[in-house]
Amino acid sequence: MSTALMARKKKNTKGTEIAQAIMEHYQPKTKEDMQEALKEIFGPMFETMLQGELKGHLGYEAGEHGYKDTDNRRNGYTSKHVKTSYGQIPVDVPRDRDGSFEPQLIPKRTRDVSGIEDKVISMYAKGLSQRDISDTIEDIYGFSISHETISEITDKVLDELTEWQNRPLKKFYTFLFVDCMYVTIRKDYETKNYAVYAILGYDVNGIKDVLGLWLNESESKHTWMQIFDELKNRGVEDVLFISMDGVSGLEEGARAIFTDVTVQRCMVHLIRNSIKYVPSKDYKTYTTHLRKVYGAASLKAAEGEFERFRQTWSQYPGAIDVWERNWGHVAQLFQYGSAVRRVMYTTNAIESVNSSFRRVTRKGAFPHENALLKLLYLRVTELYKKWKGRPVPNWAMVRNQLSMDPKMNTRMQKYEDI
Repeated sequence: MSTALMARKKKNTKGTEIAQAIMEHYQPKTKEDMQEALKEIFGPMFETMLQGELKGHLGYEAGEHGYKDTDNRRNGYTSKHVKTSYGQIPVDVPRDRDGSFEPQLIPKRTRDVSGIEDKVISMYAKGLSQRDISDTIEDIYGFSISHETISEITDKVLDELTEWQNRPLKKFYTFLFVDCMYVTIRKDYETKNYAVYAILGYDVNGIKDVLGLWLNESESKHTWMQIFDELKNRGVEDVLFISMDGVSGLEEGARAIFTDVTVQRCMVHLIRNSIKYVPSKDYKTYTTHLRKVYGAASLKAAEGEFERFRQTWSQYPGAIDVWERNWGHVAQLFQYGSAVRRVMYTTNAIESVNSSFRRVTRKGAFPHENALLKLLYLRVTELYKKWKGRPVPNWAMVRNQLSMDPKMNTRMQKYEDI
């Protein structure tokens, strides 16, 4: 028999002996009886471990004499009830005479060792309301938690949020995707729609990062200019591409801060703008034809398909005009390889982030800005876990195609190791 197997059997035997002793002493008949038995066991276990901590602090066992290197002594107990995953448990915490003992297992002024705070924050990040969180905690753990306590727990992420929002950024990003969504906040005894600005970046290795979140009462060129300027102040020196929708003046504002950037209008937004002039019965055929234009294999093929598109849909001049005015953004796609085009032609990447935000902001108006921001920040941390620091799909091909442009290749190599 292997050593590992023998050790495992020995460990299992010990666990079985403990379980049999518990069963013989408490004779539980149901899972509820078992939980009550465990609650009774937890108290003495906590107290034994705390006595061990105090022994380490004082340097001698209770009742020992002659080995003391300190005048400090044991000084009775403080009784308190602590919350655990099995409910409330009474525990006697030992004290010392000079008050220098700082227990680690149950720190002073701590009455919750259940890990509830992490669970509350996790539920809040998933969009559960305070009432739902309170009900869930009571159903599972058997003790109540007030709305005020939930708010206090979740407020603890505000310091993290501030640090995250002001953190230094990387000097170089290959792609930035910018977008805005609206959320309702109660302010001055009325509800207002606030614009939530978000920027998603891909670094030189194709790793995603949400660069920040900003609130304002509306989306405007001026606010975007301030945001781009903030990115520069936080360390961003160069950006290859910015993909965005059609907010007036946004393109000029981006170039004013990052002079060498290529600004790409989102094809999906252009489609949305143009179908306003197309009857719903023609939507499917119309959008299918458009995909043949911006999805063509080359600029020449796209120009030929665009001419056919003009002729086919000439009865909707408003729709044609949208694409004629923005043809430069379609044409510039074909300056790059197909892998690069698939990344830059749409803001779907940041819209996916906003979609994650919307899933947790639909519960109604927020009482103040911080309530919204801490929830959105927690959603960002959930996205980070999902992304796992991995590059976006097909990034190697994107890098290869970008490196074929000598100027872009030079800019990327400059920041390769940063």
